[in-house]
Parts: sequence; C-alpha cells; structure tokens
Amino acid sequence: MKANDPLETYRKKRDFKKTSEPSGRRGLRPSKRSASATARSLKKRPVFVIQKHDATRLHYDFRIEAGGVLKSWAIPKGPSTNPKDKRLAMPTEDHPMEYGKFEGVIPEGEYGAGPVIVWDSGTYRNLNEKSGKEVPIEHALRQGRVKIWLEGKKLKGGYALTRIGTTPPRWLLVKMNDSEADTGREIATAEPRSVLSRMTIEDIAQRPRRVAGGKKAA
Repeated sequence: MKANDPLETYRKKRDFKKTSEPSGRRGLRPSKRSASATARSLKKRPVFVIQKHDATRLHYDFRIEAGGVLKSWAIPKGPSTNPKDKRLAMPTEDHPMEYGKFEGVIPEGEYGAGPVIVWDSGTYRNLNEKSGKEVPIEHALRQGRVKIWLEGKKLKGGYALTRIGTTPPRWLLVKMNDSEADTGREIATAEPRSVLSRMTIEDIAQRPRRVAGGKKAA
C-alpha cells in the first residue's frame, strides 16, 4: 500500500475476489495538465459520473474527477434541475477512475451490496474563481464551496456543492439558476435508464451476476 493512498479506504471496504468492482490498482490518473494540453482538446476536461445504486436504500452517487480519483457523495433523493431544490449529499470514500464505468450487482455481504447503473456521465468545467483566476478544484473541495458546469448526457449547466456541516460531514447539491435549469421536471424519475447500457436498475438486478475474473456467480 502506497503512503497517502487516497484509495486505501475504498480497497479496505471491498473483497475483490467477491465483487466485480474495479480495484483501482492501475494507478491514479494524472491530475496536472499543462494549459496548452487542455486547450488542444476538450477530451482533457475532467469527468463526472452519477450512478444509481440500490443498496440498503436507493440513492444516487455523484462523483467528480479531482486529484486522479473520483470524489464521491451519496445523494438520497438524486440530482435535480430545479434551483429551489437543495439535495443532501453525504461524502463517501474516494473511488478509482475506472469506477465511472462500473455497472453490475455488488454481492450480498459486500459493502454497498445491490445493483448499480451509470445514470449519467460526461465532463465538467471548473467555475471556481478568485480575483479573476481559476481556483483549482482540489482547493475548492477543501474550502467546501465548489461550482462546476456539467456537460452530461442528462444533466447540463451549473451546479454548486456546498459543505454545510462536519459532524457528520454533509454537503448540499444545488442546481444553479441558468439556461439549463428546469423547474417543471423531476429528471431522476423521468430518466430511469443507464446512459451506458440503457438498462434500468431493475434490469441490472436480474442479470446473472459475475465476480472478479468474469465468471458467473454460483
């Protein structure tokens, strides 16, 4: 185990002989990019993913790339496109970048047991600024005030993540009032399918479960 490994907690919670979740041992995704490299291609923008997860309780896991990992929050009611909605977001452990494409059923007895789908994914832009200069996303996270512009398949526009307490740690996810706001639609209900497989979480739950190595569970 490497010193200061941000995925240490993630790995300790999982038995990768039983779950098909990625271990994240391919190494961290480099987080430092030159300005010229960023300008050359929008593909270099950091990613976000939202996974619908039916564990002990149904919830949505909101994840953004920062520091080579996916910083993560569990959102019980799911995201909203209405700026009036303040959605509780409970921080969870950092996840590996590969987790952004994970769909499947976490087996009984394992942490977070239950089906998972990729409900939305895409890239984001950092909107955090001070004195006309961009504030690195890692710094904004430490300060507890994050503003990002999502370019997802379902969610688009500005979103704010704000830390509101530390005991227990909790945040709020709020849609910013911009051209992508929609007060008349409950998007989590209206768009139930995965953006990868087009399956619902009920479909995923009925698939034969595969464990690490690609074998079907007994």
